[in-house]
Amino acid sequence: MACLADLHILEARALAALGDAPAAAASVARAEEVFARVQHDDEPAWAKFIDTPYLLGEAAHCFRDLKQPAEIERFATESAIGARRQGRARRGALSEAALAVADLDRSDVDAAASRATRVVELSASVNSSRAIETVRDLQRRMEPYPKVPEVQRFNARACELLGLAA
Repeated sequence: MACLADLHILEARALAALGDAPAAAASVARAEEVFARVQHDDEPAWAKFIDTPYLLGEAAHCFRDLKQPAEIERFATESAIGARRQGRARRGALSEAALAVADLDRSDVDAAASRATRVVELSASVNSSRAIETVRDLQRRMEPYPKVPEVQRFNARACELLGLAA
């Protein structure tokens, strides 16, 4: 059952990447409906990663791609809280990155850069190519704001993580 919820959320990610907001939102809703029926103790060991922080984090990325900051915040906040509670730095980094994008979508560059710095901190504690790519993505998104002090701090920390000159 968790695998079916994952398939729905993956479908939502694909539809969001294609820009089909109504279909993506419908797939997220189906994923939530299926996930609500999951009996976690009955799931196979290989499917244990499909939990609430994962599902909500992936939903947040759908809405990130659709540039819907309110929905990003709704899903990513809960995902980040769950990841923090579980001590899952990678999932926390991905969810915080989605929240940083929501801040940028709202033109709150300082808040976005502050969150992005937190993404770097979390990413530094895990060995994850997806977390590293997330930091690179945030750097690209921050390029229009090179003179903002908080962005400068983020870029300095990101360059340290990535082994680049600032």
